[in-house]
Amino acid sequence: PNNVKSLNNKLSRRLKNEGLKEHEIYFDFEKKLHLKETLDENIYSIFTYAFSEMLNNAIEHSESKEVEVTYFNSKKDLSFEIRDFGIGAFKNVKNKHELQSEIEAIQDILKGKTTTNPEAHSGQGIFFTSKIADLFIIESYGYRLRIDNSIPDTFIEELSPELKGTRVSFTINASSKKHLSDVFSEYQTNPEGYDFDKTKILIKLYTMGTVYVSRSQARRILVGLEKYKHIILDFQNVPTVGQAFADEIFRVFKARYPDIEIEPVNMAETVEFMIKRVD
Repeated sequence: PNNVKSLNNKLSRRLKNEGLKEHEIYFDFEKKLHLKETLDENIYSIFTYAFSEMLNNAIEHSESKEVEVTYFNSKKDLSFEIRDFGIGAFKNVKNKHELQSEIEAIQDILKGKTTTNPEAHSGQGIFFTSKIADLFIIESYGYRLRIDNSIPDTFIEELSPELKGTRVSFTINASSKKHLSDVFSEYQTNPEGYDFDKTKILIKLYTMGTVYVSRSQARRILVGLEKYKHIILDFQNVPTVGQAFADEIFRVFKARYPDIEIEPVNMAETVEFMIKRVD
């Protein structure tokens, strides 16, 4: 039998991953915890979306025999954690997309277009869940991706000891004024379609261990970005970029895709100088 432990502020279940349906499990949590009655409507819809999407990932993509789901709240925040013992979220993306490393897989996930199973799942679940959370963490084998939207900042950290499988943690402040629709509309400038066509790239996540940002790193950043109409390149905490890096993005890519708007933000003077030299 599936274990159910319940305290008012914590509910934990360990489930056999056989024929699981995320909406049924969510509904069970919702009833036991009285979420519909006790949460503000905007928080309720955010929580429903994030919980369902992340549980769906564990059920469909992890190949894990069991999934653990835990909900807890303090007076201030509510959180859930979904843990599986499967192939690992980053390894899975790396293998399916034939990438060089888990770091590259994390970079792809952050772009928002990545999915390991395009027919069954749009891959947008992690992207939007990470945007709407106050704190969103994925830990898998040797890596932790931590997105802290209260700062806001994103970190890729090495995990030691390794975590077999994947653990996803989501936290939101119970009195948050965020709305799910705001996050969707921010990344979806086309009112007709449901595919979002705007993305924001944190350049610093491509410069780990290097200061001089090269043409090959620029190419790595640009992979898949031709699908968008509007690309924001965030240069926060990037002290400088190489001339070749600036050239690859602002001349070569721009010439190939003249209709795509590239908007650099948070540039240090040295970065701005390099980019202006290209134009």
